[in-house]
Amino acid sequence: MSGAGTPRVVVLASGGGSNFGALARAVDAGRCRAELVALLSDRSKAPALERAKERGLPNAVERKAKGEDREAWSARLLERVRAFEPDLIVLAGFMKVLGACFVDAFERRILNVHPSLLPAFPGLDAPGQAIAAGVRLSGCTVHLVDRHVDTGPILAQAAIPVAPGDDGPSLHARIQKAEHVLLPRVVDAIGRGALVLDPAPRWAQESELGHLLGAP
Repeated sequence: MSGAGTPRVVVLASGGGSNFGALARAVDAGRCRAELVALLSDRSKAPALERAKERGLPNAVERKAKGEDREAWSARLLERVRAFEPDLIVLAGFMKVLGACFVDAFERRILNVHPSLLPAFPGLDAPGQAIAAGVRLSGCTVHLVDRHVDTGPILAQAAIPVAPGDDGPSLHARIQKAEHVLLPRVVDAIGRGALVLDPAPRWAQESELGHLLGAP
């Protein structure tokens, strides 16, 4: 941890970076106790990189070549991330599965935000999966990352009703709005010590969870 318990955060993003933007706005507004120290992507044209540049934040690309071994790529990414001495890694729309070497190096320090109420609909296109299954309630989950896909300990969730006439993209758009609230609140809870990750995730007080899930 840096400063007075403020976690240093490296963000990994593959796409537009809307969750990174939400996290940055919350930090700037004093609603999220965190220090954003870098953004890394696996895609050289990811708009998230431009968001980081506009903020003056260090940013870099570590591409995984087609057919490349996941562990070899993850080892390179690990060295890049380690250079920033982070306390937390936040996956904000990061579309690559991290290898065991990376996950083990940052055990209980990697957060992911996923557009479903896990354990339902892990993996790709969770909103589309929800529509296909005909569920009436979906949402988002912030969880710790383990060696498998979307199976790590759940930290917090927010529910979103599936509206009549919804398709995958329209549902996803509403879920993203919830993600933009939930993710900064979880990071802030960790920074304040309200959510403890070691040796296993636990809330310091039950009232903290109620605050986290309250109205924006």
